Amino acid sequence: MVGTGRAARPEITEGVLEHGMPYFAIGSGRPLVFLRWFSPDHANPRGRMLDSEVRVLRPLARSFRVYAVGRAPGMAQGITMAEIAAEHADALRAEFGEPVDVLGISSGGSVALQLTADHPEVVRRLVVASSGCRLDPVAKEGQMRYAEAVLHGRRAMHHLASSSVSSPAAARLAAAAMWLLDPLSRPRDPADTYAFLRAEDEFDITERLGEIQAPTLVIGGERDAAYSLATFRRTADGIPDSHLAIYPGAGHVSALRRPRFAIDVVNFLDQP
Repeated sequence: MVGTGRAARPEITEGVLEHGMPYFAIGSGRPLVFLRWFSPDHANPRGRMLDSEVRVLRPLARSFRVYAVGRAPGMAQGITMAEIAAEHADALRAEFGEPVDVLGISSGGSVALQLTADHPEVVRRLVVASSGCRLDPVAKEGQMRYAEAVLHGRRAMHHLASSSVSSPAAARLAAAAMWLLDPLSRPRDPADTYAFLRAEDEFDITERLGEIQAPTLVIGGERDAAYSLATFRRTADGIPDSHLAIYPGAGHVSALRRPRFAIDVVNFLDQP
């Protein structure tokens, strides 16, 4: 979903954490765990999807060793966000042995919030970007339509258009393009994709935000079509030690492209 860049990719190390969770790492310095936005497959990205991810992470990799962590493949049907977070907690404990900084973007933000509430001992500081304490109605409807279509072998990507761009006219154009490109981005294991999206559909940590102990930065775009300003504010207001940054005019994806995004994240995580 994030645009690609032309610069050469940095050196990438790939591996697998506990529960078979795939990751790649770039940069050097203190660890920063990036929990990936929604992706059709629970695998390390390739090609343009990898370029998109690296473009967002490259500025952060100048200050941190960034671990881009995906969800475990082969999710059981009926899995909950709490169970997904528990797998992440196991993996981070085993890999790092101490609390680490966590950046969760979009669907990764859902996992990150659940992880930090349920397993406070593994998260030092938390950044949640283009995400919040629960899905808003537009995102819920689009994701579940996508999930059902994928599970039954139908074209699906166009169902995500309404939560990707804020303008109705742009959403219609995006939906048409996604419909055409759908065969190139279908998940290898549709049941896996479906299981995660069902878990996120039921995710709602609003009433538990006060339990989050880690200092938290919530970043949102003013024109995010997937999460409302009210949801960003509700998320930040509910966490005792939190900060909120709203980027004027930015959408769900374009907020991540703002030059201040990496600056805000690094400045926040560099605090003791």
